[in-house]
Amino acid sequence: MNDITSYLHSSENFFLLAGPCVIEGEQMALDIAGKVAEVTSRLRIPYVFKGSYRKANRSRIDSFTGIGDLKALEILRKVRDTFNIPVVTDIHSADEAKMAAEYVDILQIPAFLCRQTDLLLAAAATGKMVNIKKGQFLSPESMKFAVQKVRDAGNDKVAITERGTTFGYQDLIIDYRGIPEMQKNGCPVILDITHSLQQPNQAAGVTGGRPDLIATVAKAGIAVGVDGLFIETHQNPAVAKSDGANMLKLDLLPALLENLTTLRAAVNSLRP
Repeated sequence: MNDITSYLHSSENFFLLAGPCVIEGEQMALDIAGKVAEVTSRLRIPYVFKGSYRKANRSRIDSFTGIGDLKALEILRKVRDTFNIPVVTDIHSADEAKMAAEYVDILQIPAFLCRQTDLLLAAAATGKMVNIKKGQFLSPESMKFAVQKVRDAGNDKVAITERGTTFGYQDLIIDYRGIPEMQKNGCPVILDITHSLQQPNQAAGVTGGRPDLIATVAKAGIAVGVDGLFIETHQNPAVAKSDGANMLKLDLLPALLENLTTLRAAVNSLRP
């Protein structure tokens, strides 16, 4: 997709990044993309399919990391071509940027890596949109420096994603004041619903979560005026190979998006 920025703002609705945490196989990815594409088309929500081709940040060495980089990237390309929608994936090192950019429309910088200059510059150099997740350890104001690195590299297609701030050792909180603060950078701000509800550093080495609060957090984000939402979803989160504890069951997504679309229209009507 040549003009991803225009696409994301092609509706008065919010835009949506949604899909599984990690690509587990071709059919599961196509099934998720197809269902989400149908409901987002009906509700006029610009949709970007999300899927990690590899999970580099895992608590335990025996955790699932992926089905193989090129195999997963080919599946992302097939999703894009099948449904004519843009796709996003995260990268973890500078040498991954060029490879992943051949298959996707948006390169995502993981929160723990959002200050890595070489990674940001490599992503910017591809010409793809760069979505930078705010580090759990950073203030909203400090994200301007990450954004500026991308822009200084000659790429103005950049977005910021809020994904919660570390609160103690095993919880995250969302400071909704940060959304308008980060919007001052003149780029879209996305609220990552599901990762904000993670409960990291559990004793078993597997991250926990509060998926029962997904609707609550999403509605609050829309009320504040966030530009886009990020939601990881799976047909059966209980058997998902990564982040199942905080993902939304796919069957619950249509009703949630309908409610959020209604709320967005109400928020828009209040704007001067």
